[in-house]
Amino acid sequence: MISKQLANQIVEQTMLRLHRNINVVHTNGRILASGDRLRVESIHGGARIVSETEKPLIITEENNHLFQNAKPGINLPIFFQNELVGVIGITGNPDDIAEWAPLVQLTTEMMVHQALIASQSEWKRKLRETIFEDLMTQQPLQKVMKERLSKIGFFHAPPFYGITLDIEPKLTAYQSFVEHMEDFFIHESVIFGRYQLNEHFILVSGMDAKAIVDKLTLLLTQVKKYFIVKMGIGQPVQTLEKVFNSYETARNAIEYGDKTKTINFFEEVEVFSLLKKSDSQEALLFTNRTLKDLNNKLIHTLVVYFSHNQQLTVCSEELGIHRHTLTYRLNQIHEITGYNPAIFQEAIILQIALWLRNKNR
Repeated sequence: MISKQLANQIVEQTMLRLHRNINVVHTNGRILASGDRLRVESIHGGARIVSETEKPLIITEENNHLFQNAKPGINLPIFFQNELVGVIGITGNPDDIAEWAPLVQLTTEMMVHQALIASQSEWKRKLRETIFEDLMTQQPLQKVMKERLSKIGFFHAPPFYGITLDIEPKLTAYQSFVEHMEDFFIHESVIFGRYQLNEHFILVSGMDAKAIVDKLTLLLTQVKKYFIVKMGIGQPVQTLEKVFNSYETARNAIEYGDKTKTINFFEEVEVFSLLKKSDSQEALLFTNRTLKDLNNKLIHTLVVYFSHNQQLTVCSEELGIHRHTLTYRLNQIHEITGYNPAIFQEAIILQIALWLRNKNR
C-alpha cells in the first residue's frame, strides 16, 4: 500500500506541475494526502467506489451528491505489480482534465513503483544481513530462520561457500557495491551484503568451486571500473550451521593470501594460517583431515621416520622392524592420507599435521 509519506510526495510533485488539487487515497477510501489539508484523513466516497471496481470514476456537478466528501473531478486506480495500492483524484471539471488524466495516473504509478521497489530492496537488504549475522552465531537453524531464507529466495543446498570481500572504491560509482551485487545476483540463490563496517560477504549454495570462480570473475569484470576488489573463498561446508567455519576460513584466505591475486582460496594458504593459529578450529580440521584414519602404529612410524630425516635403514632399526615392513607401512600411510611421506612437499604437510596434533592434545 501507499504510505502517507509517499502520498505527500506524489501530491507535492504532481500539484507543482498541474496547479490543480490532487488527492491520494488509501484503498479503504481514507484520504492520505491532499492539496486541501482539511480533507486529509476524511473518507472520499468516490475513491472508495474506485477501490471496489478498480475502474476510473468521473464525478460531475450533477452526480457529486452521490459520493461522500467528493468534488467534481476524475478518480483513477493506482496499481503496483497488478495489485491495487491506492487511488489518485484530480479535482476539476472532468472535461478540462480528461485528456491528461491518464498521464497523471501513469506518472503516479511510476512514482509508486520506484518507491515501493526501493523499499522492498532495502527490506531484503536488511533481511539478508540479519540472516548472515544470525548464521555467524553458530546456533541451530530455527523455524523463523528457514522462513526468512524462503522470503529472500535462498534455496539452500550443499555445499555452502562463505566468501569475504575487501572493497576499495576507485571512482565515484552510480551504485554502491551492494547494489551492483543486487543486479548481478538477481536470479541466483545467494546471500550477500555488508557485514561489520566495510566488510562485505557472499554466501553461495549448491555450486562447485569452478562455477563460483567463473561467476565472481564475471562480477569483477563488471565492477572493476569503480572498485578494487579482493576476495577470499572459504572451505565448503555441508550445513548452514557450519557456515561460520567457512566464512572464517575465507577471512584467512584474504589475510594470508597472495596480495597480487584478486581471488584467494583458503586451501592455498591453509598451512600459513595454521602455523599462526595452531589451536584454531581450522587447525583441528586440517589435522583430522590430513591424518585421517591412521592408527597409532602408523602415526608412531611416521614420527620416527621424520625424526630420522626419512632414512629407511636408521628408522627401521629404531622401530625394530624389517626395512620392507617399514616401506609397507609408508605405502599404507600414502594410501590412507593421499600424501607420500617420501616426497618432500607432501612430507611437509604430514609433518605439520603431526606438530599440530601434538600441540592440541
